[in-house]
Amino acid sequence: MSMTDKAFDAIVMQLQEQVFDDARQAYGEKGFERWRNPRFNGPLEDADADASGGVLGGCGDTINIYLKFNGERVAKASYTTDGCGSSALCGSFTAELAHGKNPEELLELTPEDVLNTIGTFPSEETHCATLAISALQEALNNYMISVVDRERSR
Repeated sequence: MSMTDKAFDAIVMQLQEQVFDDARQAYGEKGFERWRNPRFNGPLEDADADASGGVLGGCGDTINIYLKFNGERVAKASYTTDGCGSSALCGSFTAELAHGKNPEELLELTPEDVLNTIGTFPSEETHCATLAISALQEALNNYMISVVDRERSR
């Protein structure tokens, strides 16, 4: 007995709604909206030289952060990840938090800042926020090293 296209579509819609309900419950409305409409995703084509950093987490996910400075402040930030939805959310919100900040303010950002910005987040996946902040700190470290190297070569 074969299934009609209409019956198949109804099953797919039911499964999609269940996935959406699960994501809303796990990430809250703010996280769910970002999960559905990612922001700051992808490498920055005009990122500053050496203003990127990537970290491989114990879970196997990698997050990369890219920064573009305008003077002393971050004008643009983005992320990439090969990880799960939780890693993507943390990368996205970390990039958002980096905008407009100077190096000292970037160093003050914590995984808790990321989680508080998202609002609702699965406790078993909070390591993704640590991974995203570590990638941000790696990007900042690489950028600062390049600034010092440029100043030394003058």
